[in-house]
Amino acid sequence: MDGELKDVITNVQQMYRADAEKSKLTFKTSSNLGGRFRSDVQIREHEMIIDEPASIGGTDLGPSPVEVILAALGSCQEITYRAYATAMGIELDNVSVILEGDIDFRGFFAVDESVRPGFNKIRARVAIQSNASLTDLEKLRDAVNGHCPVLDILRNPVPVELDVVFNSSK
Repeated sequence: MDGELKDVITNVQQMYRADAEKSKLTFKTSSNLGGRFRSDVQIREHEMIIDEPASIGGTDLGPSPVEVILAALGSCQEITYRAYATAMGIELDNVSVILEGDIDFRGFFAVDESVRPGFNKIRARVAIQSNASLTDLEKLRDAVNGHCPVLDILRNPVPVELDVVFNSSK
């Protein structure tokens, strides 16, 4: 077991129990259209390019936004498995996630207004390597699926406010 990680989790839990205000964080990203469908993204000190495949007009310099959503879910599942396995004292050798999302681009390209522009289904396969009992792993799965932030975001509507500022170039 990773004793140091368990200590970090325990200390964070104690801090948030003692002062709920410390648990409230705001995450921020910024991005700028860099050409065609390419977006240059800044997340803290990290930079990444998000782009569309060439087959739909992008330059394929990075993953597409919908692929980033899948990657966010997969990595969040893995991190949440590690956190909860550590907290529950379950040995975890590895966790890997394969995700597939079905999308009909007629929605994005306004070919058919009855087709939603986003995913209409996401499938995931979570592979866990552990010597723990099936009962313990099922408890772990339930804890993870009940507390994974990205899974929660995808399963439950989140209020989104989009303010648009129009700056004329005339």
